[in-house]
Amino acid sequence: MSAAEASPPLHKRVPPGAWTALAWCAGELFTLLARVQLPGEAEPDEWAAVQLYRWDGLTTLALATALALYGGWLLARRPLRALAALLLASVLATTPLGVGAIPMALFVGPMVALYFIAAARPRRTATAALALALGTLAAYLAVRLFNGWTVGTSAELAVTLVAVIAWLLGTSAHQARVHAERLSAEHADRAVTAERLRIAREMHDTVAHSIGIIALQAGAAARVATTRPEAALTAMRAVENEGRETLAGLRRMLVALRAADQDADGSARAVVPAGLSDVDRLALTTTAAGVRVEVTRLGEARQLPPDIDLSAFRIVQESVTNVVRHAGTHACRVTLDYRDDELALEITDEGRGRGSATDTGFGLAGMRERVALLHGEFTAAPRPGGGFRVAARLPVPAAVR
Repeated sequence: MSAAEASPPLHKRVPPGAWTALAWCAGELFTLLARVQLPGEAEPDEWAAVQLYRWDGLTTLALATALALYGGWLLARRPLRALAALLLASVLATTPLGVGAIPMALFVGPMVALYFIAAARPRRTATAALALALGTLAAYLAVRLFNGWTVGTSAELAVTLVAVIAWLLGTSAHQARVHAERLSAEHADRAVTAERLRIAREMHDTVAHSIGIIALQAGAAARVATTRPEAALTAMRAVENEGRETLAGLRRMLVALRAADQDADGSARAVVPAGLSDVDRLALTTTAAGVRVEVTRLGEARQLPPDIDLSAFRIVQESVTNVVRHAGTHACRVTLDYRDDELALEITDEGRGRGSATDTGFGLAGMRERVALLHGEFTAAPRPGGGFRVAARLPVPAAVR
């Protein structure tokens, strides 16, 4: 079973209302046990009032328990009404005890509800819940004082303090959840932006080179259409082939992005991305279009991680495209240097010394972004002796060296 399919922990599977009802029952049981002489005790911790075991006391306890269970059932839908039912249950359950303050154990249920309300509900609802709980405690003491009865002020202050702590814990959990959701949303936005940039780079690198070759071949065909029909026909066939390859590349890219094509067994169909193995084909295509590309490999060629392999090819492809479109020369050199800890690329020409920055700027910016994502080094500048030079160094992880 995957992590996504694993069952959540128990405390998340049990709804808050159930925890609240369980806390109430545990608190009421503790209150009753404190008024019974348990084994090893000389006397009970608290002496029970005479009305506790009479019919009116038992009826009051039963009514309080019913109210508490109703409050737990209502907590998910009407939190403030549910808390009011739980607070009333605490007051009713305290009545037959003959004490001057609501015992801590009988206020555990409302405290648990207060925590869940503060953790899951908006700040206004959480604040109203706290005011309702503290107001109930204050009203209980006020009624006893008004009637001249004894009050347990110290005990009630302790209950108030614990109730506030429960509310603060719930508020902290709410803030942590909101912060996590905000971080998750920001991460998703960054992922979408990064994916859009990646798609833009792939589209640019795939289309720009092919359009440059097509334009070069179409221009050659137009110049010799009347004098050398066979050469014009060859050039137009090259245009057709390049167009078909571009469409096929775009189709593969869309399939990879959408992940919509499925094999019969339900697994995603494999899409093989471009890589340095396609450099020779790129050189042949560009040479056939009129710009000779000389490829030199240094060191021992080896399998590279897919991201490095693809980025290296796109850098070479974009650089060659810039030569075709901007350099005004008929040749360029591509050097692939497989070093121990990195892959070094160099693309040079002897043209006019112009890069894609003189055009839209997307080419050099895209290459620079690719290299930065791989923590490499990138330079692109005119050569002192004429022409243009693009160089990149892509570090290779130690695990694949």
